Amino acid sequence: MRIYFARHGQSQANTLREMSTRGLKHPLTQTGRAQAADLVRRLEGRSISQIYSSPVLRAIETTVIVANQLGVDYEVAEALREYDVGNLEGRADEQAWQIWQELFDDWAIHRRWDRRIEGGETFHEVQNRFVPFVDDLIQKHGHADANLLCVAHGGLYWMMLPVVLKNVDTAFIDEHRGFDYTALVVAELRPEGLLCVEWNGEAL
Repeated sequence: MRIYFARHGQSQANTLREMSTRGLKHPLTQTGRAQAADLVRRLEGRSISQIYSSPVLRAIETTVIVANQLGVDYEVAEALREYDVGNLEGRADEQAWQIWQELFDDWAIHRRWDRRIEGGETFHEVQNRFVPFVDDLIQKHGHADANLLCVAHGGLYWMMLPVVLKNVDTAFIDEHRGFDYTALVVAELRPEGLLCVEWNGEAL
């Protein structure tokens, strides 16, 4: 069994630098649609059998492009939504991004996992939706030759992949420059657990 974790393509929220962690407000840009088409090319021959998408519009639109081209069904999963930034939602000012960075550092560096932006999620709240989702995929498909694709968000992956992948930590992600648009991480289920075997085209 393999799980492919892909980030969505560029969206209007990215070009506007507007925080957008919920809802259907920001579609893909033309560049984002081209990136999704390139993701299709990288997935061809991988025998993807099912796709799961974040409910945020940019992820859904990326998923639809990939699903239509590969002829694969998809399902929207709340567990794959970007972590919620609370009252910063919709803001694009530098002060808001400074607050966002402070939370990111609290989680990724200082392990202050109970921190949250007002109205947003803590690290553990994100973990409590993402990890059971991955565990459920393993429970349902772990004994089959399945290739599953998840389309979600860079922040979510940065925080949660080190939780579910045995050989990845935040330092590793930082060394590999995080998650660019439509970055692709491949994880394989082995006796010792879920291991990353490919990071955006680089075999591990």
